[in-house]
Amino acid sequence: MAQRSAVSQLPEGIRQELEQRLVRGGFAGYAQLADWLSEQGFEISRSSIHRYGQQFESRLQALRIATDQAKAIAGASADDEGAMNEALIRLVQTKTFEILRALDEDDTPENLPKIGRMVADLARASISQKKWAEQTRAKVAAAADEFASRNGLTATQAEDLRRELLGVVA
Repeated sequence: MAQRSAVSQLPEGIRQELEQRLVRGGFAGYAQLADWLSEQGFEISRSSIHRYGQQFESRLQALRIATDQAKAIAGASADDEGAMNEALIRLVQTKTFEILRALDEDDTPENLPKIGRMVADLARASISQKKWAEQTRAKVAAAADEFASRNGLTATQAEDLRRELLGVVA
């Protein structure tokens, strides 16, 4: 098993401050970051910080891409039958799969249970979304049938109404 990164072993508060400094500094100035860590009582080489910074920057970029994609989906979707939710669930599932594929051996013990729970939550959300969509379709079809019956529409007119309301193109 590979040795854990010295940076990943830092106390959470110090690691978070390091991450903020990495972002503010444009992922540069690793010698200064090593000096700062030394002042905090942690002797970590510039190259270790650089390796961590590259991984962190890559993860941050992936998060930015996922956020931009989610915004694009939200902007493009009228959310008929929860299409946006379904698309977002699929996007998160895709990104989760990519994260799982990219996991280092070091990440596995700590993060795998969290990722497993997220996958289970996504599966439940997907199932709930599909149930909601099916229930909505059934309610709309029933309402269309009742409307057709009350207003004396023919079977063809009732079917046309149902298709129009459900957004099904004949």
